[in-house]
Amino acid sequence: METAEIPVPKTYPEALAAWQLQRALNAAIREEFEAKFQDLQRQLDWFRCQLFGQKSERRVPPPPVGQLSLGEDFTADPAPSAPVRSVAAHTRVAPKRPEERAESLPFFDESKIPTETILLPAPEAEGLDPSAYEIIDTKITYRLAQRPGSYVLLKYERPVIKLRETETLHAAPAPVGVLEGSRADVSLLAGVLLDKFLYHMPLYRQHQRMMAQGLRVSRSWLTELVQRSILLLSPIYQAQFESIRQSRVLTMDETPIKAGRSGKGKMHQGYFWPVLGERQEICFPYAETRGTLHIRKFLGPLEPGTVLLSDGYAAYTRFHKESEGLVHAQCWSHSRREFVQAEAHEPERVAEALEQIRAFYRIEEEIREQGLTAEAKREYRYRHTRPRVAQFFDWVDQQLLDRGLLPSNPFTKALLYVRSRKGPLQVFLEDPDVPIDTNGVERQIRPIAVGRRNWMFCWTELGAEHLGIIQSLISTCRLQGVDPYDYLVDVLQRVGTHPAKDVAQLTPRLWKEHFAENLLRSDLYRIRGRH
Repeated sequence: METAEIPVPKTYPEALAAWQLQRALNAAIREEFEAKFQDLQRQLDWFRCQLFGQKSERRVPPPPVGQLSLGEDFTADPAPSAPVRSVAAHTRVAPKRPEERAESLPFFDESKIPTETILLPAPEAEGLDPSAYEIIDTKITYRLAQRPGSYVLLKYERPVIKLRETETLHAAPAPVGVLEGSRADVSLLAGVLLDKFLYHMPLYRQHQRMMAQGLRVSRSWLTELVQRSILLLSPIYQAQFESIRQSRVLTMDETPIKAGRSGKGKMHQGYFWPVLGERQEICFPYAETRGTLHIRKFLGPLEPGTVLLSDGYAAYTRFHKESEGLVHAQCWSHSRREFVQAEAHEPERVAEALEQIRAFYRIEEEIREQGLTAEAKREYRYRHTRPRVAQFFDWVDQQLLDRGLLPSNPFTKALLYVRSRKGPLQVFLEDPDVPIDTNGVERQIRPIAVGRRNWMFCWTELGAEHLGIIQSLISTCRLQGVDPYDYLVDVLQRVGTHPAKDVAQLTPRLWKEHFAENLLRSDLYRIRGRH
């Protein structure tokens, strides 16, 4: 704040006026610095929360007034004595203990985990002739064991024969692998991909595990396996992205990723732009920046009436303005988050706002429980949610009339955030296919966020693109209820011979319909008798 120079007073009235002016300037400077201090304090609190605090926004309602606390002692009213009668003495077989019953119950899928059987003969039968006793039943007890690693070496023996009649030599051809000239079985390719991109185990850790099991392979070999496998899956990813673009309702978000070097010791900040379609398919295209041009590039020209659901990022608003016929819906979860961040400054008002928003989600839960869809879902929202949404925005307008709320107050910013998005926040009331928030796509972003804590970054932009391809297929498998391991083992063998014009059949959604009942397996399964 710039301060004006005050002339030297010559009379008492001038001195009094100068003093009052200086006092006003000091008060203005103090108010400005207090506002800056509060803003910096809020930023510091936010960073502390990100590093050390709880990030969950779940609200725990207070317990009922009459509910006792854990460990609190109480004395129950004595129950009236019941009439008794004598019965004849008898004995009963003691029931099995709960732990004994649990040991005999299967808790696994026999088609996916190998089982080794260990026979424990009865001690009383030791030394007896088998004709001296008979087996009338078998008791089963299960124990879950673990081997240090699960790598298996497949040794193919191909006898070379010589036909005496023709004096010619013959042998079975070597098995054809997914990657030409590679020693990796398809089961290893699928396992390496899932260990890294589903279970967040970097390749250097997988390499350490292999070395501990006596496998002398290089880490660069694992990198090559990942790259070549993902290149085989690239056409499937493109077909899935094209299927998503045809959806009438699209959900989009963005998440950062370190990819490529921007200087010595520095990584470039790139972004994934996950796009979720209405048929539960998702793709993670990569872009170097967070600009509107990437939304235009990834979505392309959209049909009039298409709905784009997003958060409040300004790039989506700009894309909406330049796209004719596009309907822009926004997320109530992000709106709620604005109020959560203001809770420390206006706890009572924030609690009231959160309670009103919570009512919207209760109605959505009722819709899911009743299985309502299409027009029935829209009608239910119209009768139950619409009046509450109107009441919420009336409450927002009333709060903004309070002159005691400063523009810098986080609660004021939260109020302005939702009021400026009043139209997009109400799109879901008119269209039953539009979700109330973007949580569907944010849940699929979580593996990338967890992965960043493990594999940290992508060394090149191409590596980030490859990450987006495999993460798209794995996440879609989970959305479609498909086992990612079975899917990858099958399509890695099938994609090389499948007609290119029908590559869409290999996306998880259509693969489940065409090939899930007749899987292509690894030779490892045939050896173990697991078909």
